[in-house]
This record gives sequence, C-alpha cells and structure tokens, in this order.
Amino acid sequence: MKQTVLITGASSGFGLMLANKLHAEGHTVIGTSRDPQKYAGKVPFKLLRLDIDDDASIEAFPSELFQHIRKLDVLVNNAGYMVTGLAEETPLDVARQQFETNFWGTVKVTNAILPYFRKQRSGKLITVSSIVALIGPPNLSFYSASKHAVEGYFKSLRFELNPFNIKVSMVEPVWFKTNLGSNAVTASSGSIADYDTYRRKANAATQKGIDDAEAPDAVVAKISDLVNAKEPKFSNPVGKMVGMFLFLQSYAPKMFEGSILKSVSKAA
Repeated sequence: MKQTVLITGASSGFGLMLANKLHAEGHTVIGTSRDPQKYAGKVPFKLLRLDIDDDASIEAFPSELFQHIRKLDVLVNNAGYMVTGLAEETPLDVARQQFETNFWGTVKVTNAILPYFRKQRSGKLITVSSIVALIGPPNLSFYSASKHAVEGYFKSLRFELNPFNIKVSMVEPVWFKTNLGSNAVTASSGSIADYDTYRRKANAATQKGIDDAEAPDAVVAKISDLVNAKEPKFSNPVGKMVGMFLFLQSYAPKMFEGSILKSVSKAA
C-alpha cells in the first residue's frame, strides 16, 4: 500500500537515502531540511523547511505540510547530530544543546504531528535512535544519554497511543557510513590532565568505529520495512554483531564490559 511519509533531516545521510528509496517505491515523500533551497532540483521528492531547534519553525510546520498533502501516514524522526568527548570535559552548554536537538527537537516535532494522527485514528512513528542508547559506550556520554532519553520517551508513548492505532518503532543502528561521524561535534576540551592518555585512546576507538562502519543500506532497508509493516516492532537494532552486544550486556555483563574496555585500551 502506498503511503505518505514525512522524514525529518532528509537532505543527507539515512534520511536522504530513505527518502529516495521510498519515493522510488511509489510512496509520497515529504522531506525536511533547515535549508531546502540549497537542494532545490537535486532531490525527486518535496523538501520543506524545518529546524527542529526552532520552536517557531516547528509550530508553523504542520500548516505548511498540509498544504501539500491531505493525509499523513508515517513520521520518520531522523534529524539529529552527535557530540563526542569525555563526559567530565564536555561543557554543559554543549551537552544541553545535544538534548535540545536529539531529545526535545524530536519530542516537539512528534507533538506537532500527533493531533493529526489521533484525528485520523492511525499513523506510524518511526524514530532513528542508536545502539548507544542501549549500551552506552565511552566517549559518547551525552549523545548516548540523549538517545536513552528518546528511547524512554517512546517506550511510554507507545502505550498512550495504542488506543488511537498509532504504531511506535525505534531503529537502533550500530556505526554506519553516513555524515553523522564526519559532522560530529568534538566537545572534549582536553583540559583535565588525568584523562590525557584515556582521551587519546577513546578518540581513536571512536574514530575506528566510524572508519570501519558498514554501508547504511541495512538501516534504510529496516526503516522501509517498518514503513510497510502492518504491525511494526518497537525495537529494531541494526548492524553486524548487534545481537551479540545486546546478549552479552544482558547475560554476560562482565564479558561485555571487558570487551568495551579492551577496545579502548587497544586503540592507538
């Protein structure tokens, strides 16, 4: 069944790949970008302006959206970014902004769309989270925390939306080759000497994860499957070894923690 799908952050990365795939499948795709004019004529789907850090932009968005479509079937919350760095060295204003975008921006966009889903008594909310929301690795404390918060929010929300036939799903990728890593904000200031050795190794381990990442096709395919599914699953981890990570964390925590510590200690 062909559907109308709204994808935030659709000018690059997962969002762009997903928008192109769903458009090619015959779905009506509306993407968002902070600067849609920059991509005018470069994408085959409609691209509207939305800044998820700007309350006025979010408040005005539904009115513009429904000038272009009559009904919305799916919202894919994809917009966001990553802050790297050791927790104690990360300035709190940088940490707060990570939450403003990844958590509050996602919540505000969702709340802007929910009245339309409730009115039509149907809809799908699909949110791109991260495996770090489930395992919390070093050097990504605030990115991990923001994704943990997103997971918790939607875990509760799915029960509240059940009476309205609104389905809620999370997608939790491991490292994949997108612009998330290249656009990451490195917040560690290097001001605490005690961390000098660990910081170097943690940064190297993070960079290795980015460099060794697999192509993002599996994530795009998973989200596409959720768009098309009648009863989509809530949690959807994606990537090599993801099942092993989660199994070890739950049933062999010492082995899991040891593998994380070893990956950092072996880094250059």
